[in-house]
Order: sequence, then structure tokens, then C-alpha cells
Amino acid sequence: MAAKFGPAGTGDDFKAKGFKSSLQVPDYLVKMGLDHFEYQCGRGVNIGLDKATELGKIAKEKGITLSLHAPYYISMSSVDEEKRLNSVNYILSSARAVKAMGGDRIIVHTGSCGKISREEALTLAIDTMKLSQKALDEEGLTDIHICPETMGKVNQLGTLYEVLELCKIDERIIPCIDFGHLNARDLGILKTKDDFEKIFLEIKNQLGSERLNNFHSHFSKIEYTTGGEKRHLTFEDNVYGPDFQPVMELVAKYNLSPTFVCESAGTQAEDSKIMKDYYLSLL
Repeated sequence: MAAKFGPAGTGDDFKAKGFKSSLQVPDYLVKMGLDHFEYQCGRGVNIGLDKATELGKIAKEKGITLSLHAPYYISMSSVDEEKRLNSVNYILSSARAVKAMGGDRIIVHTGSCGKISREEALTLAIDTMKLSQKALDEEGLTDIHICPETMGKVNQLGTLYEVLELCKIDERIIPCIDFGHLNARDLGILKTKDDFEKIFLEIKNQLGSERLNNFHSHFSKIEYTTGGEKRHLTFEDNVYGPDFQPVMELVAKYNLSPTFVCESAGTQAEDSKIMKDYYLSLL
């Protein structure tokens, strides 16, 4: 097994090349030399199961794997119990959609700390994650992996520690390591290969080799302020980082098979290909 690479949603190039429908995404990715696609449901799971099944069939024929980004308004850490229970339902509908696509990963934002402490927020999120996993199991979606994401704003729940704690609930829960978010929330902390390697080793120490091998990742360069993430950039940016090369070198060094989803602003497919080409040059 090798690492997989692809974009989050479709970028500017997709329409520029005359593609229109999401059902054409697999053809586009084959032309780009990529092998993964993350379907975006940030504003709600609005894809019907029939269309999801059709997309999955085409993707499978073309050798493209699929994941799905669950709605942004999920809040596992809300003090409002109704919001937390609604979040379980959003996770369930995301899991149904990705299952229809033939994919097995949904990426989830865990929420914010609001006016409560980080510890209280994490305790609430852990409870919501347990309810979510139970809901998936009760519906027979036992093979769908919930992937809590590391977040870019300081007041959001989603440090590396917090995400790994959520993953400890069930061995099927896989971390989504967003290196751009981790870099932004700590104001440019990821500079050397050692900085990235500490993340890899922490995943292994906390969750074991299997989940290090198969972790999910978002990657983009991100502008930040004192509050953390401000906006996504492209790989052409030379100011903010982080650089992808050390991450690819570590993936090759440890012979890992993660999935990298690029979230560059409009150039996510092109930048995915830059990452993939560099990774392949190391093998």
C-alpha cells in the first residue's frame, strides 16, 4: 500500500477544463494523476443516496477512493444537549452518504470551547463521539471511520492531544491531522522535519502503529493571526507554510499509507499532484 492524494472538492481548474458535474470528478482526477477525492458536505449532506452510489461506482472503476467531509456546524462539545444530539444525526447522515459512495471515512470538526474550559469541552465531545459511534454501529455502519480533525483556531477544540483523546474511544476512529491547522493555531510552529516527526511519533505512542500507518490528513498552507487560522493559501505562498516536503519524507521513511487531501485555495488538485510527485520521487 502507498499513500493516496487528492483534492477537497473541485478547484478552479475543474471548471476551466470544461468539467461540470461531480460525476465527472473521477475522470478529472485520472487526468490529473490523482487517486482520492474528498466530497464536501460542509453546508449539509445534500447528495442523494442514488447519486452517491453512482459517484462511487464511477470512482471505483477509475481507481479513485472517496472520503466525505461532514457538516461544519457539527458541535460535539456544545453545552446545549440538543445541538450535541443533532450532531450525532449529522454524523449518521454523513456516514450513510459515504457508505453509498463506497468510501469509509467521514471527517468531522469537533466544535469549540466557547465559554467553558478545554477540559469540559473535551469531556462533552468524548460523550458525543461515543454516542456517534454507537449510532453508526446500531445502523450497521460498523466499517465507517469517524475522523476528528485537528483545528486551526485557538478557541476551537482540536489540538493534537484532544483529537488523539477522541480517537482512543474506539480503535476504528482515525485522526485527521491537518498540518496547516496545527501550524496556524501555534503561530508557525512546524518548521523542521523534527517538528513533524514529533506528531508522527505521538500518534504512534497514543494510538499504535496501525492508525499511524492509515491516518487521514488535510494539507494546505494557511495564513494566521494571534487567534490562529485566517485563510487557506496555495503552495506558491512563501510566507506562512507549512512545507509539505518533510511530511512526505517521513511518510516514505516509515513506509506509511495515509490519505492526503489538499485544501489549497482553488489549486487543491494541482497542489495534490505536487505532493504526490514529490512523495513518489522518494520511494
